[in-house]
Amino acid sequence: WMFAPAIAAGNAFILKPSERAPSVPMMLAELMEEAGLPKGILQVVNGDKESVDAILDHPVIQAVGFVGSTPIAQYIYGRGAANGKRVQAFGGAKNHMIVMPDADLDLAADALVGAGYGAAGERCMAISVAVPVGEETADRLIEKLVPRIEKLKVGPYTAGKDVDYGPVITAAAKKNILALVESGVAQGADLVIDGRNFNLQGYEDGFFVGPHLFDRVTPDMDIYRKEIFGPVLSTVRAASYEEALGLAMSHEYGNGTAIFTRDGDAARDFAARVNVGMIGINVPIPVPLAYHTFGGWKKSAFGDLNQHGPDSFRFYTRTKTVTSRWPSGIKEGSAFNFRPME
Repeated sequence: WMFAPAIAAGNAFILKPSERAPSVPMMLAELMEEAGLPKGILQVVNGDKESVDAILDHPVIQAVGFVGSTPIAQYIYGRGAANGKRVQAFGGAKNHMIVMPDADLDLAADALVGAGYGAAGERCMAISVAVPVGEETADRLIEKLVPRIEKLKVGPYTAGKDVDYGPVITAAAKKNILALVESGVAQGADLVIDGRNFNLQGYEDGFFVGPHLFDRVTPDMDIYRKEIFGPVLSTVRAASYEEALGLAMSHEYGNGTAIFTRDGDAARDFAARVNVGMIGINVPIPVPLAYHTFGGWKKSAFGDLNQHGPDSFRFYTRTKTVTSRWPSGIKEGSAFNFRPME
């Protein structure tokens, strides 16, 4: 999504897609040329770390944008900045959704299922942590989540429009997700919905992962601390609003967060105090429209400018200040000071 504002700002753009999913970027480049974009303005370069380092080190390239994991984002930011480039590098996420006692729990449960399991949980704005406030709220929320999650249809997207989500990206990703699920069980979380034995007939060797729902997760557990990037929703019970707010604020990631409530005062307080880049109020995936900026805080982003909106044009342009004076306007001799405006 970066190449549109970059090209609109007058730049040529090199798009280096993930080697795991290069098809869509290639198609986008073909469509851009078909629409009339001159050849060479948008180029797609496939490859691995060698290609990345070539981009980071090339003296002609002035700016680099990235979206991926936090360790790679930090590496790209460090190497690019060391080479004098402007860099915006977006990393991982652990997005919390606070559910207040006064929230519409049917709305909240629907939102959690869509935000937590859509795209198999493989998106940076997925909600991976539900934080109900109060034991009664938590019990009622879990009660509403279970039947919704159990109804999810997992399969290839070619199987029909009723498929809720498909496979994860690689065998390694599937292995990592299931290993983190095992760690959650071992560390004492309640696995309310267990998708470990999910098997799709005809796709036994596919990278499909069944949906998982954890309850009574605590902040010291790996499933809470680490980005799982899969169809796993963790429920952390908070005794109060302040505790719930503290969970979102103290996590190392700060990409997105949400609060579900009918209380405008709670919503305003949450939006004002939470140290997270994108905030939803009764909106589970707070991705702003493109004329606003998109970006997180803390270890979710490296660099001082976001993507989309005004920040994208600040990033892809440079400020030039011109001070001029015309000889015909000089009616006196030399001036040795700045005159105040009259």
